[in-house]
Amino acid sequence: MPPEPRPVPPAMPGPSVTVIGLIGIPEVRVGDDLAAILLASLEATPGALPLTSDDVLVVTQKVVSKAEGAIAHLEDVVPRPEAVAFAERWDRDARQLEVVLREARRVVRMANGVLITETAHGFVCANGGVDASNVGSGSGDVVTLLPVDPDASADAIRAAIRDRHGVDVPVIVSDSFGRPWRWGIVDVAIGVSGLLPIEDLRGSPDRDGRMMRSTIRAVADELASAAELALGKTAGRPAAIVRGAAFTRGEGAIGDALMPASFDLFR
Repeated sequence: MPPEPRPVPPAMPGPSVTVIGLIGIPEVRVGDDLAAILLASLEATPGALPLTSDDVLVVTQKVVSKAEGAIAHLEDVVPRPEAVAFAERWDRDARQLEVVLREARRVVRMANGVLITETAHGFVCANGGVDASNVGSGSGDVVTLLPVDPDASADAIRAAIRDRHGVDVPVIVSDSFGRPWRWGIVDVAIGVSGLLPIEDLRGSPDRDGRMMRSTIRAVADELASAAELALGKTAGRPAAIVRGAAFTRGEGAIGDALMPASFDLFR
């Protein structure tokens, strides 16, 4: 008789990542205690608590900027002639362009209706992070700017969560950036607290034993993009918990993820 087949053990589940969009966050206004708002939302969102050691909280730049007062009222802006001429040619708001130019450390490109600048933080992005969308009751008259110090903004939220729940949850402040040569925007990290924003694998062997010479994982950007899949752009969900992802704890700064000028092939 043939031998009895041995039972096959059940397959173990593979690694998984869960994204939990936080609910109940009201329209954030200048001067609001954003950390308190986020704590209340954590407690109101099914499945968000208890927090775990592999949680990361991702918070969109827009609510951080509004709470911190990083906004500009367009009625108070007098655009320079260069902004007026560019706006007339490309059907843009000259006042918003003026705000972008004021926020810029360097203008990278002004063409085809697109303004690419380098911000004081070192980010190179469209419109310098100045945004007229999802600004609430001031829509059309107000634009948000990037937070002055997004790392410090993330630090404050992280400290509030640690004080309330006794768990040190890393925090990412995210924003939407375009990408050269590809349509569409993705969310990236513009501020971090409690994790290293990149994982430098150069000098490590791959699975075949070959040394990797250029591989650097943009971990914080990956976490920000994962969160955005649950947040969306119009759903009014500006924060999410990413649970189960691999990251390295540490006191990183978003500047660690910025490419030095000496490596920039397009500068």
